[in-house]
Amino acid sequence: QVAKGAGNLVQIKFITMKIAVAATLLATASAFSVSPQQVAKGAVAGAAAAVIASTPAFAGDVGAGETVFNANCAACHAGGQNVIMPEKTLEKEALESYLTGGFNEKAVMTQVTNGKNAMPAFGGRLSDEDIANVASYVIKSSTDGWE
Repeated sequence: QVAKGAGNLVQIKFITMKIAVAATLLATASAFSVSPQQVAKGAVAGAAAAVIASTPAFAGDVGAGETVFNANCAACHAGGQNVIMPEKTLEKEALESYLTGGFNEKAVMTQVTNGKNAMPAFGGRLSDEDIANVASYVIKSSTDGWE
């Protein structure tokens, strides 16, 4: 949780710095041939690009994936654990070591679709979209640390 808080603090400081730079540019824009409106548009576009660039891209919808996970996966994998095979959790380090294809959404989608060992296949029970959403949720939660 501390690491998450520190990351959020860095993002807040970065955004605050961007706002300060934009305000300074607006204040001095009259000295140049650029209108304050043009400077403001550029500052807003730059801030939006910074936020978008700092957000990891997921193939699926993480929020929808959490819902599907809770309805279909949490009985065995609540909190990223594994009640059937305790050593094969959904923690990032565990997935990196045993997930066929490595730690990525595609590998999670393959395992959810086809099943493996004691895990049943969900390919006939869940839509491709639901499986992609679950994979996004699992990778994000593994990266962030399961709660």
